[in-house]
Amino acid sequence: MTEQLTVAPAGVADAGEILTVQRAAYLVEAQRYRDVFLPPLTETLDEVRAALAGPTVVLAARLGPRLVGSVRARVDGDTAHVGRLAVAPDQQGRGVGGRLLTAVEGACAGRVARFALFTGAESAENLGLYARRGYRVVAHRPDENGNRLAVLEKVVAGEPGAVRPARSGA
Repeated sequence: MTEQLTVAPAGVADAGEILTVQRAAYLVEAQRYRDVFLPPLTETLDEVRAALAGPTVVLAARLGPRLVGSVRARVDGDTAHVGRLAVAPDQQGRGVGGRLLTAVEGACAGRVARFALFTGAESAENLGLYARRGYRVVAHRPDENGNRLAVLEKVVAGEPGAVRPARSGA
């Protein structure tokens, strides 16, 4: 019997599993950018617990009992800042990231006018996922370590839950 993927709110008790998956997932990015100090790799267990205990939306994807991915969103005014989308390396390319992104957008629906996120500008797989989900690159900027980031956004249409791609060149 094949186990079904479920996505649900994460709790403080999930912090260790989330951190483990996050670190495994971001190792590929660390290698790509030759930077082992990417924030998702240096985040501490206490910082993950604080995110889980605070107002941040944190969702976890599970295959049976195994946590295989997570994502966060922090609502600030009319914008949901999506971050720390992480999928276990052996589950990447199987739709887990897309399911998490859809779920976090649903969790913030009706409260925001747009979704914003960033990823490495050289991270073709990530950029492809976000483009397929209606996100558009609106800017580039360096991170705190000097790596080039692509800043993406997706604007929500007039009705809650209806989303359209962000305007280009914004």
